Amino acid sequence: MIAFPLGATTTPAELARDPHPRLAELRAHEPVSWLPALNGWLVTRRDLALDVMRDAETFTVDDPRFTTAQVVGPSMLSLDGAEHTRHREPFAAPFRPREVREGFAEFIEEETDRLLTALEPRRAADLRRDFAGPLAVTVVTKALGLVGADTGTVLSWYDAIVRAVSDLTAGHAANPAGPEAYARLRAAVETTVAEGTEAEAEGAEAEAEGAAVAEAQGTALAQAATDTEADVPTPSLLTAAADRLTLPEVASNAAVLMFGGIETTEAMITNALLHLLQHPDQLALVRADSALLDGAIEESLRLEPGAAVVDRYATRDTTLGRAAIRKGDLVTVSLAGANRDPAVFPDPDRFDVRRDNSRLQLAFAHGPHYCLAAHLARLETRIALRHLLDRFPALRLDPDRPTAPQGLVFRKPPALHVRWG
Repeated sequence: MIAFPLGATTTPAELARDPHPRLAELRAHEPVSWLPALNGWLVTRRDLALDVMRDAETFTVDDPRFTTAQVVGPSMLSLDGAEHTRHREPFAAPFRPREVREGFAEFIEEETDRLLTALEPRRAADLRRDFAGPLAVTVVTKALGLVGADTGTVLSWYDAIVRAVSDLTAGHAANPAGPEAYARLRAAVETTVAEGTEAEAEGAEAEAEGAAVAEAQGTALAQAATDTEADVPTPSLLTAAADRLTLPEVASNAAVLMFGGIETTEAMITNALLHLLQHPDQLALVRADSALLDGAIEESLRLEPGAAVVDRYATRDTTLGRAAIRKGDLVTVSLAGANRDPAVFPDPDRFDVRRDNSRLQLAFAHGPHYCLAAHLARLETRIALRHLLDRFPALRLDPDRPTAPQGLVFRKPPALHVRWG
């Protein structure tokens, strides 16, 4: 007799294409199930998902099999305990709510308006590649302060790294384009840190002379915490981090911030637009009451989180639900499954912008690895959707080019073709 019959017949292709019917079956009958196809456990019930993500001592990311670390090396995403704190802390302060609003709101407004102004005469577009992606990568590039890397270059790096991580997660060899892209990113980080350090020294000298040093401040994240006591402006977030981390460690975390920030925000914007345009009644509610826009974003995150799963590894023999997990086992948390748990979200497959508890969704994970840039991603998505809906009142899906989210790890439509006017 097979202990986990549903898990035994679940395939990666099914989970990549349309996972929700199978996740509902697993959640109801095998909430912690062994999936031979993934060679690991899959957790689909929300309370059990929280147990895993909160307990970093029992369920760790710090394992040689962690796919992101295989591509970019150890980072805040693949470390726990004191090492995780050491990697995360230099980047944390600028992503707090007030700092995000003060540092990015105006820039996002301007970039959104610029992109939409360029699109408006076309009367049709792929809003993922023509709008959501460029906006996300522009903001990430600004946040990191990368020298000599334009939007198209950073987007190409991100695409290659994400493909490599997805290949490894699916059990395939990583496409060599991923490590090659990371090598180019690392070179850009080295250049940025070197130039930032030079600018910081110049800024300190100018301050000593009582001169203005505004130009040395660089990016909007220049106020990232450093270990130095001198009150001098920091030219970039990466230079600030270099005061605490080695250069390879700065590069690894820059890669995590890059593809995490781009992936999360591009997926948030694209999936939210798709949900709204697929549900004209809900779109009408949002158009009539802009206060419902945040609810629409949270509902979209709940129904289709941009990152569908997060991986952990058991550090000891333990029991989760009714499953006996062995030390070293892969334990994958299905955020997509947890977000449709009917014990928390009644009628969980329904898109309801008025749902009163949609903020309980776990799209940004939970516990020590809660998404560092969640506030920034929400701000970008809110501004992007508000401007888009205001500028294009006749916005609608292109009926000749239907689409749906897909992906085993990262889920969004491959394209979002729309028309207006």
